Amino acid sequence: MSRRQAREAALQALFQLDLNHGEDEGQRELYETMALDTAFGECEKLPEHDRDYARVVVLGTRERLEDIDGLIALASHGWKVERMAVVDRNIVRMAAFEMKFGKEEIKPGIVINEAVELAKKYGTDDSGRFVNGILGAIVKGFSKKGLPGGS
Repeated sequence: MSRRQAREAALQALFQLDLNHGEDEGQRELYETMALDTAFGECEKLPEHDRDYARVVVLGTRERLEDIDGLIALASHGWKVERMAVVDRNIVRMAAFEMKFGKEEIKPGIVINEAVELAKKYGTDDSGRFVNGILGAIVKGFSKKGLPGGS
């Protein structure tokens, strides 16, 4: 199996959590568990190391959501994060987490390529370009500020 399938499972869970996120800490943990279990049920053959990666991406994205949405807001001139299509928003969030906050060092080009492929598969006809543009702007922001992830 592949890292792409782990990202697909993470996207499914993040999509679900974006719509049903729970109100308090206890609910949030329960909703995260349920969302991940549902996503893993769709990907029954996903190996444990890929499930672990999906968990890290989902939980890390949720933990750093305010920081991630701040990065997206800076990069998405004219687009409010909450007004973005749910699929696009969560693909960008996930990729921003991987590039900026993930423990594994993955080249931004690889993360962006994977995000664009997910956007083409799960989003609209314009999603690939939209996701590419936002993530490209985020990477340029990293470069200007000397943050990790710059090329």
